[in-house]
Amino acid sequence: MSINLQGRVKGKLALVTGAAQGLGRASAEMLLAEGARVVASDINMPLLNEWTSLYGDRVLALNLNVTQPDDWQQALTLVQNKFGALHILVNNAGVADLGNVVNMSFEAWQRVHDINLNSVFLGCKYALPLMEKTAGGSIINISSIAGIIASENYAAYNSSKAAVRHLSKSIALHGATLANKVRCNSVHPVFADTPILDPLTSVFGKEEAFKKLSRQIPLGRLATPQDIAYAVLYLASDESGMVTGSELLVDGGISAK
Repeated sequence: MSINLQGRVKGKLALVTGAAQGLGRASAEMLLAEGARVVASDINMPLLNEWTSLYGDRVLALNLNVTQPDDWQQALTLVQNKFGALHILVNNAGVADLGNVVNMSFEAWQRVHDINLNSVFLGCKYALPLMEKTAGGSIINISSIAGIIASENYAAYNSSKAAVRHLSKSIALHGATLANKVRCNSVHPVFADTPILDPLTSVFGKEEAFKKLSRQIPLGRLATPQDIAYAVLYLASDESGMVTGSELLVDGGISAK
């Protein structure tokens, strides 16, 4: 899909987590295409470097384990020292793990919540003091339609993504109290063609899994990473200056059932 350069986030600096692939990469590339500079972070540095090297000094590839407070503090110190500002934070890093409340191990439960939920808390906690110095800051937390609609076999994923939705509202209310208002919203994608579906495709095979998922979506198809990236772009831009504490559903109509 071609992206028209319009400069909707020109002059802004964005930090995107889980940017090596999937929704994170699509969001980072969309922000770059629309004029932002991007700090793209992940723990998979070979995969991250593979695409960030194409953008020269407009993007900085950063090794960031989003579950570790020290990593976050070091990352935000680097951003402050190198760029002096942070306008956009996209908390995208996430994992899924099949399992219901009985057969899921506690270790798997903890891992999903560490990556999907605790990372959002840490990112916002350490980024907000820097973002407060920047007028018009925007935090975009990638939740999921699974944070709205539950499934018996995704207990930890449902729980973590629902918590991201409500945490985002709390952060939005806090951000509204700051002298330089910082907005915070959550994005709720329907099933998208990204590696996060690997646990499901490993059970049914990719073609059959995608058919099963597509039948549940009124629009009849899975989301593309670009579908979600456009939502991120809107929330990152000044066009959404009056939008905070909201959830943006990019779900092909599945929640309307």
